[in-house]
Amino acid sequence: MEHSWVTSAAAYTYTIRRPSVGALPESHISSQTEDWAAEAVARQRRYFESGATRSLAFRMQQLRTLKDAIVEYQSDIQDALKADIGRPPFEAYIEISTAIEDLKHTLKHLKGWMKPRRVSTSMWAQPGRSRIESTPQGVTFLLGPYNYPFLLLIQPLIGSIAAGNTAVLKPSSLNPTVADVVEKIIKRCFSEEYVCVFKGSTEVTNVLLEQRFDHIFFTGSPRVGRIVMAAAAKHLTKVTLELGGKSPTIVHKDANLKVAARRILAGKMLNVGQTCVAPDHVHVHEDIKEAFEQTLVATLKEFYGDDPSQSPDLGRMINERHFDRVAGLIDTGKVLAGGQTDRAQKYIAPTLLKDVTMDDLIMQEEIFGPVLPLLTYRSIEELVGNLKKLPEHPLALYLFTASEQVERQVLDSTQFGGGCINNTVMHVANPNLPFGGVGESGMGAYHGKNSFDVFSHQRGILKATTLFDIKFRYAPYKDKVNLIRKMIR
Repeated sequence: MEHSWVTSAAAYTYTIRRPSVGALPESHISSQTEDWAAEAVARQRRYFESGATRSLAFRMQQLRTLKDAIVEYQSDIQDALKADIGRPPFEAYIEISTAIEDLKHTLKHLKGWMKPRRVSTSMWAQPGRSRIESTPQGVTFLLGPYNYPFLLLIQPLIGSIAAGNTAVLKPSSLNPTVADVVEKIIKRCFSEEYVCVFKGSTEVTNVLLEQRFDHIFFTGSPRVGRIVMAAAAKHLTKVTLELGGKSPTIVHKDANLKVAARRILAGKMLNVGQTCVAPDHVHVHEDIKEAFEQTLVATLKEFYGDDPSQSPDLGRMINERHFDRVAGLIDTGKVLAGGQTDRAQKYIAPTLLKDVTMDDLIMQEEIFGPVLPLLTYRSIEELVGNLKKLPEHPLALYLFTASEQVERQVLDSTQFGGGCINNTVMHVANPNLPFGGVGESGMGAYHGKNSFDVFSHQRGILKATTLFDIKFRYAPYKDKVNLIRKMIR
């Protein structure tokens, strides 16, 4: 591993000391080191406590600067996404434009979000007025994932800046080219005492997790989410976890099959299935099973041609380990379409599996790849029973139906982070909707105002007048209890 890392304005050469956080792999870690992580956090804490980040004008200027830099470096971002994860240009620009739109939305609404909110005042708190203020939390730590290495690091940063915090960013080590571009953008925009980037492997993350932050925002797997949460518990640090799960899709017998096939495959094959809200599997009503299978196969060919490996619109798995895991989930006896793999290219063809049951291996874990199992159901009651057999509450659920009764029945019987009716994935593109999981799929929500809120502390303030004073609550209490009893009847 490398031992030289560069922050936003200064270089620190160090040897990483043994971290206390367990369960992450270790390599050559020795002691006797300059405490670079503690120094970085202390530097940001001093800057935060100076009050420099608190004003509306400051926050707006930082957001504008970030937006301008993303526009300036958009070609570099696209090239880095192609180099690290094989992302097609169209999908790269979805990632870039989503970040820019989020910045525009935040710039438009931040002034209103920052205003104190008046609330009513209870009888016992009179005379006075009550308000809720959104105040910054302090120093935030943002850990990005490999699947959307730019967007899912920048979006939490937007919320952190909007709320008036400082930020330490840690890009995924699986995307070194993207990490270099992120570092370049952050250096271009901010001083290291305000926002800085640390690149590197797991050991770097471990050392940073030892520090006392005021908020940790992590996007990734439930396994690592537990490690992050355990590290945060040592300092009672607030944590937001954006994880994943086996997000089900349901195609009822009254669904528009052509539209359903297009939208399901578009959501599933985005980033070759390496999307936390991708449809993980599809439950199809038995009355339309054959018709829908035929429609899916035809749509798959329409999207990627006879040989998807030659399609410029299909990316690749992030590395061999993830390739091996996903390829190992393909039951060759149940392949409806696809099934081809090439380990040297980290290529897995868009694959449909038919006649899958809840007991099959592929239904025991999140797939996170371009393999889509198809299951059948006969009634909503049977469907709900199958959904309850999933390992945990999913991050998303998608339902295709023309019936409001079916819609309500499914929504009232299931628990999940968020989702769509007659679409997939697109709920995450609406900044007015909270995005987050429940249970194993995560905790906390962000996007739009929810990003501002998750990085803010909601502080309650009661302001009382001294022009007059109600003495009822003061001692002596004689003869006051009976009056209270009458008041609360």
